Amino acid sequence: MKSVQKLKIIIVSIFLSVLIFACNNSKNSSDKKNYKQEKLKKAVKKKPKKAEYIDLTNKGIGPIKSLVFDSKIDKALANKGASIFKQKCTACHKTDKKFIGPALKGLYKKRTPEWIMNMILNPIEMIEKDPIAKQQFIDFNKTIMINQNLTKEEARAIAEYLRTL
Repeated sequence: MKSVQKLKIIIVSIFLSVLIFACNNSKNSSDKKNYKQEKLKKAVKKKPKKAEYIDLTNKGIGPIKSLVFDSKIDKALANKGASIFKQKCTACHKTDKKFIGPALKGLYKKRTPEWIMNMILNPIEMIEKDPIAKQQFIDFNKTIMINQNLTKEEARAIAEYLRTL
């Protein structure tokens, strides 16, 4: 009888140990996943002034320093951009209404082409350092724009597509 009780105690002890270990591992894994979002929340401490929210001089932070559009839209490039947009962007962006991210119709009335390209190519650093991107991060429930790891050419195609909206 005593040996059965000892066996039960050992089994319960092992079960509790495994349970505690699993809970601790789950917490550490969750902490790692949330690290970048917590870092961004700390980086975004204050809202920019409203006057900065529409800014046609801010080029953003990233690899694109200058971008001048041709007077006519390049339809082939815009079609390629539409295809990439549908694959990579529609989960968070709608063209004519706010969704997880901002509506994109009329975007060039608020932002420079360079800013848009840098936001596409370098969203994390933009959210950390650019006042407009910080404000959008706040406005859209501190949702991080995912870096889709697009090439400059793919981002340029999306930028051209955005001109057609």
